[in-house]
Amino acid sequence: MSWDAFQREALAELGHVLYRPVDARTASVAVDAGMLARLARAAGIDADALHAHADIAAMTPRLRGDAAAKRALWPRLRALRRNAR
Repeated sequence: MSWDAFQREALAELGHVLYRPVDARTASVAVDAGMLARLARAAGIDADALHAHADIAAMTPRLRGDAAAKRALWPRLRALRRNAR
């Protein structure tokens, strides 16, 4: 869906994040630290411990708009949660 500038601004003020396509060239450049912290909390482990799983950390830029990446990630987070107990 296309949002005009006013709608994007209003949604941002409400705390909503608009999904947008991820550019494959820049997706691997930066790890979203906030997303990584939320994933660590979901996995029940420390964020520093999640950094040891480089493949999960590399997925964070794709998670905002790639449903397949999200589906692939959740079984791994559940396994980490089980092992953390």
